[in-house]
Parts: sequence; structure tokens; C-alpha cells
Amino acid sequence: MSNIIAYIVLIIAVILGTAANGFAKGANGFTLLIPSLLTAITIVGCMFTLSIVMKTIPVGITYASFAGLCIIATTIVGILRFNQMPDIYTLIGLALIISGVLIVNLLGKTT
Repeated sequence: MSNIIAYIVLIIAVILGTAANGFAKGANGFTLLIPSLLTAITIVGCMFTLSIVMKTIPVGITYASFAGLCIIATTIVGILRFNQMPDIYTLIGLALIISGVLIVNLLGKTT
């Protein structure tokens, strides 16, 4: 698989991971059936797509990218869906996460 395809699959994993986080919030501690089932399904799909990505991209870079992007995307979902507004310190931290993901992917090398 080419790196471009691997990164496309990684974006799918981020979308599934972010969806799982949103469904988990809506599952109300796994007391609601449908959001709980959607959480489980999206988590399995997320892990499956991550495992595909790890065939091409090293595990450390894959997971660092996934985690960073998932944090950013989940924060955006929190803002849009749950009206959870981050403060200035959270925004600074998110900017640092974005910087880290960019550094790992654009400048980092693996052997």
C-alpha cells in the first residue's frame, strides 16, 4: 500500500475514533443501547483501520498521528455538538498537539 493510501485510511480511522468518542458521550455511561452499540462498532472499525495503516506507516508515527488528530477532531465535536468551549490554555495545548503531529509526519524519520 502506498503512503498516500495509508494516510487516507488513517483519516478514516480518525473519523471513526472521533465518532466513537461522540457516541460514547451520548451513551450516557453505556446506559443507552443504540449509542453504546454505535460506540462499540466505531471503535472496532477504528482499530481495524489503524491495523491496516500500521502495515505501511510505523506504529509510533501512526498512533501519534491518530491520537493527535483524534484529540483535535473530538474537541471540534465537543464544541459543535455539546457546546463545550475550550479556554485559552486548551487552545494553546491543541496548537502544540497540531505542531507535534506535523513535526512527526513532516520532519521525523524512522529506520
